[in-house]
Amino acid sequence: MELEIVALVVSPVHRYEGRPHDGVLPYDGDESPTIVQVRAHRGLVGDRFFGTRHSRYAVTFFAAEQIDWLQDEIAGEGLFPATTEPFDPVLARRNVVTRGLDVDALVRTTFTIDAGHGPIRFISRTAASPCAWMNEVYAPGAHRALRGRGGIRAEPLDDGVLAVGPATIGEISPLSA
Repeated sequence: MELEIVALVVSPVHRYEGRPHDGVLPYDGDESPTIVQVRAHRGLVGDRFFGTRHSRYAVTFFAAEQIDWLQDEIAGEGLFPATTEPFDPVLARRNVVTRGLDVDALVRTTFTIDAGHGPIRFISRTAASPCAWMNEVYAPGAHRALRGRGGIRAEPLDDGVLAVGPATIGEISPLSA
């Protein structure tokens, strides 16, 4: 199945720390590379979760379509003024932002993604829940609206490279109970 990796987010610092009303922590580096190195059982090279105790959940995936839906939903409910500026899916702070893939359906599966540099297998054990920061970076009500639509957490099972651009998803297998 064809898909697109629309953005990659690799951050050495946690920018959504503390209370949302305190604001996003600054960072003076590039957090949206066009290519990233993936290391089996460790995560994305350069990311704050690389090689930590969180390695089973080190890589997060998110569908850009969820932010499109969110913008329509919030505008439709009158919770936030309609805007001509599209919401930026990178603000969700997920590592791999895709278009054309039902990311939320990949929870509790193993799957393979090939972004043109060879296939990489991942295992997803849990969903990635949205946090209260979504109300700050998108609009009031975004946190609640994105429940069940926040993407997945995954562990890479292979070394490889992910890149922004066209990609394919290969074999998807449910985890056994």
